[in-house]
Amino acid sequence: MQDAYLYFENGLFLQAKAFGANKTTVGEVVFNTSMTGYEEIITDPSYAGQFIVFTMPEIGIVGVNPEDMESRGAFCKGIIVRNYNEFYSNFRAKESLDNFLKSQDILGITEVDTRSLAKTIRNNGAMMMVASTQISSAHELKNILHKSKKIQEINLIPEVSTPSPYIHKSSTFDFNTLKYADPKTNKKIIAIDFGIKRNILNELTATGLEVEVIPHNFKASFIIDRFKNGEISGVFLSNGPGDPLMLKNEISEIKLLVEAKVPMFAICLGHQLLSIANGYETYKLKFGHHGGNHPVKNLITQSVEITSQNHNYSVPEEIKEIAQITHQNLFDGTIEGLRYKNAPIFSVQHHPEASPGPKESRNLFRQFADMI
Repeated sequence: MQDAYLYFENGLFLQAKAFGANKTTVGEVVFNTSMTGYEEIITDPSYAGQFIVFTMPEIGIVGVNPEDMESRGAFCKGIIVRNYNEFYSNFRAKESLDNFLKSQDILGITEVDTRSLAKTIRNNGAMMMVASTQISSAHELKNILHKSKKIQEINLIPEVSTPSPYIHKSSTFDFNTLKYADPKTNKKIIAIDFGIKRNILNELTATGLEVEVIPHNFKASFIIDRFKNGEISGVFLSNGPGDPLMLKNEISEIKLLVEAKVPMFAICLGHQLLSIANGYETYKLKFGHHGGNHPVKNLITQSVEITSQNHNYSVPEEIKEIAQITHQNLFDGTIEGLRYKNAPIFSVQHHPEASPGPKESRNLFRQFADMI
C-alpha cells in the first residue's frame, strides 16, 4: 500500500495507508456506526461530497457484488477504515473492495484510529478535509483545503440524479432465489430522483406501485396535469446529498405540488425539502445521524423502531404548526416523521428501506400505497 496524508479543517494532520484510487480530493468527513452493509453505504448517493469514517473496524471481508449496489456507482469522496481486508470471503462476492474503489475513482484510507477520529468529529462536528496519495506536505494540503468550497456551497444533486426518466423494473430481494423479484404493479407514481437508493424503489414496487423515476429538474405542471387526468396517483420525493437550502428551483416546484394537494411521501432530503417548501427552513446538525442503530419512537403507535439514518440536516420544531410530528429520534429528540394537516402528504427523516431492525419501518411504504 502507498502512503496517504490527511489534513482536517481543525488542523489535525495524519499519515495513513491508501487503497483504491490514487488521487488528491476534498470533502466533508462524517462517521457511520453501522456494523454491516459497507457496499450499500458507499454506493448511497446521499454521501456525495463526503468521506465516510467506518466505526466498524474490519472492512472488506465480504467483498463487493453488483446486486448490492444502491445506485449506478459510488459518489462519496472516500472511505476511512481501521483495517482493510484485501482477502474477501463470500459466495456472492465478485471483486475486492480495493478493485471496486479503483473502478469508481474513490480513495480508500486505512490504518487510521477510527475510534479516535469518530470522537473528534463528535466533539468538533462534521468538518471539511483533504486526503492525498500524491502530496505529503501539511502546509500544501492546508492551502488546498482553504481554497476549496464548503460542502454547503456545492449543489451535488445534478451529479447523482438520473439524466432521463425510466421505469423501475425490480422489487425486493428474494432470499430463496437470491434475485430481485419482478414487480407486480397496478397504480402508478412518479419518484423524483435527488439521489434515490435502489432499495427505496424496490420497496415501492413491492406494494404494487409502478414507479416512473424522473430527474431532479422536473416541472410541477407536468406532474399536476398527469395527476389530474388520472395517469399517476402520487409522488415520492427521494433522499439525496448536500444542503437542501441550495435547491431553490426544486423547492419552488415542490411548493406547487403541495398547493395542488398531490399525494406525496418523502424520505430524508425529500422530507427536508417538503419542510422548506412549506416555509420552515432546515438547520444543520453538529455531526449528523449516520448509522444503522438509531432508536426512533413512533408517536402514533407508541412503539420504538431501530432505524437506519444518513443525514446532516433536520427540520425545525416550529413545523408542528402545520404538521403532526409522527416520529421522534430518541438520541437527541429531533423530528423523524411528519404528517401534514391540510394535504395527503407525509414524510420521514430516517430510511425505512434499509432494514436495520430489520423490517419494522417497512409499513411506511404500505401506508403510502394505501393512501393513494
